[in-house]
Amino acid sequence: MNIALIAHDNKKELMEAFCIAYKFVLSKHKLFATGRTGAIVSEASGQEVFSLDYGKLGEQQIIARVAYNEMDLVLYFVDPEEIENSGLIELLSLCDQNNIPIATNLATAEVLINGLQRGDFAWRDLVKN
Repeated sequence: MNIALIAHDNKKELMEAFCIAYKFVLSKHKLFATGRTGAIVSEASGQEVFSLDYGKLGEQQIIARVAYNEMDLVLYFVDPEEIENSGLIELLSLCDQNNIPIATNLATAEVLINGLQRGDFAWRDLVKN
């Protein structure tokens, strides 16, 4: 499955810790991330991450992949103070449109990652085609 990782600056450390903690699950999937988030996750966890551009442009590249239903899961650790300057609303809308699970905080991300580990998202293979 294709998993998108985005984290606002104040949440990058949390994303790093999350990806280290769930490396055993994430390592079985293809990871995409905005530039700095991807570099941090890759360096800290040793996982291969396809890093897109930095900042807003990288976020827009992930949004485009979601629009084309190319992502199966989105983990976007959001700083509530930065929501206005992000593409979160557009991303949420596109995830709803394409039935792509999205987490915007650690609690939801853990629920989704545990579901991923159990195989709960196998249905994504059916709806992508």
